[in-house]
Amino acid sequence: MNTTIEAVLRLVLAAALGALVGFQREHEHKPAGLRTHTVVSVGACLFCLVSIYGFSGASDPSRVAAQVVTGIGFIGAGTILFLSRQHVIVGLTTAATIWAVAAVGLAVGAGLYVLAAAGALIVFGALYIPHRF
Repeated sequence: MNTTIEAVLRLVLAAALGALVGFQREHEHKPAGLRTHTVVSVGACLFCLVSIYGFSGASDPSRVAAQVVTGIGFIGAGTILFLSRQHVIVGLTTAATIWAVAAVGLAVGAGLYVLAAAGALIVFGALYIPHRF
């Protein structure tokens, strides 16, 4: 298959898997929902694709992946708040889901489709199932 077409299909798959998790967050009225999770997953996938195909073999894609993990961790940390009056920490699950969909996007970008889909489904299940019981 043409590399460009395959790369575009990877971006679409990353968007769909990120949207799956984001849909659940949106349904629960959380601050980071469908759009945020979709964009994070697509962005991580795109970074991975650029690192693999954009530098004519003169790069190490794992270095970009490591920086995505760090950068998303920084963004996730900004979503965690400590409400001192209520002695409650909020945003931990949101930060974790943003981090997880970045991993899903990286997996899709690297061509690990089954792992990406399994990861997204496991995250979705972990978010959805406990609320039903």
